[in-house]
Amino acid sequence: MSAFTPDHPKAEAHPSPNHGERRNGRTPDSILLHYTGMPTAQGALERLCDPAAEVSSHYLVLEDGHILQLVPEARRAWHAGAGRWKDDSDLNSCSIGVEIVNPGHDGDLPPYPPAQIKAVIALCADIIARHGIAPARIIAHSDIAPGRKRDPGEHFPWEALHERGVGHWVAPAPIAGGRFLSPGEQGQPVEALQAMLGLYGYPCPQTGTYDRETEAVVAAFQRRFRPARVDGIADASTIITLRDLIASLQSNRQG
Repeated sequence: MSAFTPDHPKAEAHPSPNHGERRNGRTPDSILLHYTGMPTAQGALERLCDPAAEVSSHYLVLEDGHILQLVPEARRAWHAGAGRWKDDSDLNSCSIGVEIVNPGHDGDLPPYPPAQIKAVIALCADIIARHGIAPARIIAHSDIAPGRKRDPGEHFPWEALHERGVGHWVAPAPIAGGRFLSPGEQGQPVEALQAMLGLYGYPCPQTGTYDRETEAVVAAFQRRFRPARVDGIADASTIITLRDLIASLQSNRQG
């Protein structure tokens, strides 16, 4: 791809050939955050620009906060893969993909440097302002593909982003005792949990059975919103946090 002017004022253009037209006239209404999951930033950049790899993102944020734009925001980058959020199964056509350099779980998930998070916040805030993206449409890769993806991981500071106006968040309920739902259970309480997860956006069929798919969705939810314990078991803390998130969304819509 030929050179282009970056959409974000602090980004440096580094064109990737891996992109296409956004389908069905879609425009960006979401931001999807990833970690690169590779040992080095250079290796990640090379892969995101390799035609044979058939992957890309709109932005790559380095550890020192430097931002590279690989694909213009008007184009469809190839970062989401198979996944779903609410009624969207083609997240590539409606989202802007931001890859954040971090070796990920296979590299022991090191902390994200402050300069990098500062740059992510500034980038997301700019995208939100230009496209009018709602807080609940700032999404983790693990949100749309539970069981398949874990990025950007439980160490990613979602609360810090929320404090700067990026994304949706409520304080997670404390982990304590009480009733919980776990794999293998069946019945109305499990179906109600699945319905709540689906209402928020997670791809969780309402089967009434706490199967492996439900366990993976619960773990993805915990990784994002209750990261102190990611075990796939819907304890009271998990359920209360989910309830509070839904109530917060409904309150904001009513206001």
